[in-house]
Amino acid sequence: MAAHGEPVEDPAGGLTHLFPDPAALAALDPAALAMPRTRRTTLTTLVAALAAGELDLDVGSDWQRARAQLSALPGFGPWTVESIAMRALGDPDAFLPGDLGIRLAAKELGLPTTPAALTRHAAAWAPWRAYAVQYLWATGDHAVNTLPTTGGHAVATPSTTGAA
Repeated sequence: MAAHGEPVEDPAGGLTHLFPDPAALAALDPAALAMPRTRRTTLTTLVAALAAGELDLDVGSDWQRARAQLSALPGFGPWTVESIAMRALGDPDAFLPGDLGIRLAAKELGLPTTPAALTRHAAAWAPWRAYAVQYLWATGDHAVNTLPTTGGHAVATPSTTGAA
């Protein structure tokens, strides 16, 4: 989003722009967004609600109210709502039982794999289920679970080495 973000000076290098604020995003021509129409509608509806102050996704906001408002927007299902609750709102109990990575990790660990059964099992983890989500994601054999390379060699994480 360098074309629309605010330029910043970063003497250490790397950071060139701040992500555009909702008002700057709301001013964009939706037709210029290279994405399917339904996804564009989802994004522009979200941006409009944020720019108008109708939706608060800051850490410390009312988690349940934000969930309800997000769920009412077109294109927002449980996975997206819970992801936002975990990552943007900071809700430590956000849970994504339908996520494929979570279900695969649950299977590998001998946990229930259907969303309903996994949700019942995970009730014991409340109010910290978002931490369980992060752990379950990290157990998978996926490139995202490998730290960046140093000197041309990937740095393995415990989940890629089999270590506990």
